[in-house]
Amino acid sequence: MEKQLINFAKKYNIAAPRYTSYPTVPYWVTTDWTTDQWLSAVQAASHVTGEISLYIHLPYCERLCTYCGCNTRITKNHSVERPYIDSVLQEWQLYLAQLSVKPKIVDLHLGGGTPTFFSSENLSYLVKEIVQYAHVDEHAAFSFEAHPANTTREHLQALFALGFRRLSLGIQDFDTEVQRIINRKQSPADVIRVTQEARRIGYTSINFDLIYGLPKQSLMRIKDTIQMTIAMHPDRIAFYSYAHVPWMKPGQRLYTEDDLPSDEAKLEFYHVGKEMIVNAGYMDIGMDHFAFPTDSLALAAKVGKLHRNFMGYTDIRSSLLLGLGVSAISDVGTAYAQNVKTVEEYRSMIEKGQFPLQKGHLQTEHDLSVKNQILRLMCEGRLPLSEVQGSPGVLKRLNPLIVDGLVLLGAKELIVTDLGKSFLRVICMAFDEYHHAQTTNEPLFSKAV
Repeated sequence: MEKQLINFAKKYNIAAPRYTSYPTVPYWVTTDWTTDQWLSAVQAASHVTGEISLYIHLPYCERLCTYCGCNTRITKNHSVERPYIDSVLQEWQLYLAQLSVKPKIVDLHLGGGTPTFFSSENLSYLVKEIVQYAHVDEHAAFSFEAHPANTTREHLQALFALGFRRLSLGIQDFDTEVQRIINRKQSPADVIRVTQEARRIGYTSINFDLIYGLPKQSLMRIKDTIQMTIAMHPDRIAFYSYAHVPWMKPGQRLYTEDDLPSDEAKLEFYHVGKEMIVNAGYMDIGMDHFAFPTDSLALAAKVGKLHRNFMGYTDIRSSLLLGLGVSAISDVGTAYAQNVKTVEEYRSMIEKGQFPLQKGHLQTEHDLSVKNQILRLMCEGRLPLSEVQGSPGVLKRLNPLIVDGLVLLGAKELIVTDLGKSFLRVICMAFDEYHHAQTTNEPLFSKAV
């Protein structure tokens, strides 16, 4: 790897948010937020178009993947499925009672955890009960996350019959030694089986999630994983940086920092992997994401309609994103809310007829302005200079990035360079007033690369 990148890995591989929201969750001003204010914001957003995006968090997994930063519950007791689903449906009813019009679903995503922990029968029951109380847009995007080792043909057929056309497979790494240390087991045969069955059934967009920077990874292992991925021709590839946050996720303490690649090696993994993916015909969508030029995500990026929310990059933007289930986050454009984080507390509040909310944030006009600036950088890689010139603090923080060639200050635009794309989180952090006003030295985020 060239010397310049090595130096930048040392300089800019600092803790930084992924910016799926602004402000980011640790900086929400929860003291100015109430459930009543949140519901008023939900009602106002529902009047804009009546369109709604739904994210449903299904937290259960049969085994702990030690790298994982998601909110999960580990069990092999599948009797938990139906009671949890019933609680989610009760939460949906609580929200429906707040809406003056029947919502139109434009986007529905099942995430986790492992959604395919649930039986195909229970997933069908959940989705049917959700959609019977809403209109479904004719172009609605239904998607779900799946573990290749436990996803059956019955799962694929049942969800396809309900309108699901997008599938995201958690691969992470094909190497058996890496899989062993992160406690994630699936064979290439599992992935090939699910991918081929999904295509035969009619799924039109298949995504593979890969992670670089995992314990025991090497450049050779990364290259092998990407070569195997390319041979299977997924429509999208998400090539994520491993988030090492053992103070938040104790499972990551099952290995040590000595098992992790160095910052310099990790950056090399990304650049070599990215080059392989792009050379195979994928379009660089934005941070971590690649798609075939014919995929809807790539088409949205080409025409400037790419969006980013708590679920990552998307080609769909609605005025109301509701998260249902434990720890799920909602966004109504002017406010955020997050549900409580344990299954027990979630179900207890639902049984009492209460919204299972833990905290939220009401956005100020300045918040909305900065949110738009960060979204444009994340989705378009550029920003009109007029939106920056009135913020001397931002310009001061951007200056070293400009000097180092990560950002180009043009006559009319601020442009993220090809080099800067590797440090997009750091560039966006220059706009983050909450981060720069913080007084704590406690770690809050994973490193940028």
